[in-house]
Amino acid sequence: MDKGNFKIFDSHFHIIDKRFPLVANNGYLPDELTCFDYITRMNGYHLAGGAIVSGSFQAFDQSYLLDALGALGPSFVGVTQLPASVSDDELVELDRAGVRAVRFNLKRGGSEEIKHLDRMARRVHEIVSWHVELYADSKDIGDLYRTLVALPAVSIDHLGLSSEGFPVLLKLAEAGVRVKATGFGRVDFAVPAALQELYSANPDALMFGTDLPSTRAARPYADEDFFQVVEALGEEKAKKVFYDNAAAFYQPAAR
Repeated sequence: MDKGNFKIFDSHFHIIDKRFPLVANNGYLPDELTCFDYITRMNGYHLAGGAIVSGSFQAFDQSYLLDALGALGPSFVGVTQLPASVSDDELVELDRAGVRAVRFNLKRGGSEEIKHLDRMARRVHEIVSWHVELYADSKDIGDLYRTLVALPAVSIDHLGLSSEGFPVLLKLAEAGVRVKATGFGRVDFAVPAALQELYSANPDALMFGTDLPSTRAARPYADEDFFQVVEALGEEKAKKVFYDNAAAFYQPAAR
C-alpha cells in the first residue's frame, strides 16, 4: 500500500522553532522541528494541508505561528492559545494570517483556564468563525459534556487518550464534536476498534493527524499509524478521515 495514494490534511502537528520563545512546561522543553524538518518528514505522503497546533511550551506566543503559516503557505492553518483578554482586532488579524481555532490545554496547561471556555468559544466563533480544541483526557470531561455539545464547533485531541473516558468521547462524537485520530502512542486502548466505533457513531467526526514530533508521547508517530487507519476503516472511509473531514472543518481554502 502506497501512502502517497491518499490525500491528507494533517489535522495536528507542532512546529518547534528555537528562534522563537519557548516556555518550559513542568521542566520540559521540546526538541526542534522546523517547517523544513516537517516537510522533509512528510516526504512520500500526499500532503495537501494541515493544522499547526500551539503546544503548552509555546503559551501565548504568536510569532512562531505566524512565521510557520507564512512558510508553509495557505493550505495550512493555525490553532493557537490566547488569553481571554484578547482583543477583537487581534482575533481578526490572526484570522487573516490563517489561524482557525483556539486551544484549551487541560492536560498540560499553557493555555487559558477552562472557566473561560464557553465564553471564548462563542466569542471567537461569532467574530471570526473559529472553533475550539481541547487537549484533555476524556475521563476528565464528563462534567463538560453539556457545555461542549452546546458550543458552535469543538474538537478533541488524541482520541481522548483513555479507555475510561471513551464512552463520553463516543457520545460527544455522536453529538457532532470532532475527534482527532492522532497520538496513537499516547492512548491506553486498541486504536483500530476505537476508530471503527467513532466512525460508526459519526462518519464526519474523525480527523487524521500525525502529531509530529509527538512531544512527550510514550511512542512517537510512525508510518504504521497511517496504515492502521486504512486497515481499520477500509480505503473509502479512510479517505474521509485523512482529508475530507478536516478540510471541511478547518476550511483552509474558503477565506
